[in-house]
Amino acid sequence: MPDDRTPDSAPENDKPQLFIKTYGCQMNVYDSDRMSDALAPKGYETAKAPDAADVVILNTCHIRENAAAKVYSELGRLRILKEARLKQGRPLTIGVAGCVAQAEGQEMLDRAPVVDFVVGSQAYHRLPQLVERAKDGERLVETDFPTEDKFEHLPQPSKKVTLGRGPAAFLTVQEGCDKFCTFCVVPYTRGSEVSRPMSQLLDEARGLVDAGVREITLLGQNVNAWHGNGLGDAASNLGRLLFALAEIDGLERLRYTTSHPRDMHDDLFAAHRDLDKLMPYLHLPVQAGSDKILKAMNRQHTAQDYLQLIDKLREARPDISLSGDFIVGFPGETDEDFEATMQLVRDVGYAQAYSFKYSQRPGTPAAVQETQVPEDVKVERLARLQALLNEQSRDFNAASVGKTMSVLLDRVGKRDGQLAGRSPYLQAVHLDAPMHLRGEIVPVVIEAAHANSLSGKLADISATDSLVKGDAA
Repeated sequence: MPDDRTPDSAPENDKPQLFIKTYGCQMNVYDSDRMSDALAPKGYETAKAPDAADVVILNTCHIRENAAAKVYSELGRLRILKEARLKQGRPLTIGVAGCVAQAEGQEMLDRAPVVDFVVGSQAYHRLPQLVERAKDGERLVETDFPTEDKFEHLPQPSKKVTLGRGPAAFLTVQEGCDKFCTFCVVPYTRGSEVSRPMSQLLDEARGLVDAGVREITLLGQNVNAWHGNGLGDAASNLGRLLFALAEIDGLERLRYTTSHPRDMHDDLFAAHRDLDKLMPYLHLPVQAGSDKILKAMNRQHTAQDYLQLIDKLREARPDISLSGDFIVGFPGETDEDFEATMQLVRDVGYAQAYSFKYSQRPGTPAAVQETQVPEDVKVERLARLQALLNEQSRDFNAASVGKTMSVLLDRVGKRDGQLAGRSPYLQAVHLDAPMHLRGEIVPVVIEAAHANSLSGKLADISATDSLVKGDAA
């Protein structure tokens, strides 16, 4: 978009246009899709850029440092666009959704006059009414946690729309968090843990598969805390939900994220052991390797507890690969505490991981601790940790060379004639392949490993009939 944000012309399509910019995690990606679904019955179509939109929504995330500052910076750019549009007689309605919206509420309206409405993460099913009222000149804040189930009020997308989003889809099964880790804002921005009913999830999953989806990733702030009712109205758990989903014909792959070590249970280990459709990859954050720091974080597990879970997972699924989250420089972290984290990383061996310097989040207990770690110490520790994690990731990818993996080709590559997809271990894989294979799961011989991806070639299918979906051969 040009710096002056001057629109070129009005869109040729007379239907209202919607542009959503998504920040943060997979759950926000899913939420953005459902926001589009909520406005679709009102005729809204997806615009490719804010310039062409009648409504722009920023779907925000509050996890990363300076999250709110980034949103306000974007709003400053949109203000220029909105003013230019008004001169042309083409009003632009701007809304902010998600976790920053939930946290800031009325303050966001006061601070950013360009914003017409603010909607929290639990109320986006009310978007059609909010947008219409905002167009009539009201400035609105909707951040209460409603008593009704928003998912019951959201329309399902058409098959065409679902297929256009690709053969891999997200499905939110659980929202909110009751863990109250001392560094985290999620319990305050997403609310307490709520699980969707199993019957509702199975219906949504069947609709996705009927539209052409081959892989579903179950989402939740603590996804393995899901405890919705079973089909017989009995209490259930994520392991049993996975077994039920695996019965859906045409659904070839299952994943879930993000998990908490406290919520791993026997049915979940059994699912990893018995379900070929459940991919051999798990994101299981630990955050630190020091029991003192874990206690200060209110994680309610020890490093040894975590390592025992890893042993049980590998016993259930020997080829499983692992990902994790790490925070360095948490208040009170000593050199010895940090070395305990480094040792845990060496003991586990991660295929990939995410690591961050601790940053203070207003309203969280850790933010007011007096034992804040100096910034230069955090920088040095993070560099050391990331060097180790990157080495492990490179080694994991290098070990894939020469293997034949089943790859779901879910998107067009950057080069002509190239498709890209994901291995069972969530590695990005690029290869030359005909476009008609997009959306298919194909055997790929891995020829090279790169920093963040793999490349390969189509295998001789007749020679790989024994390839198990979800396994590397």
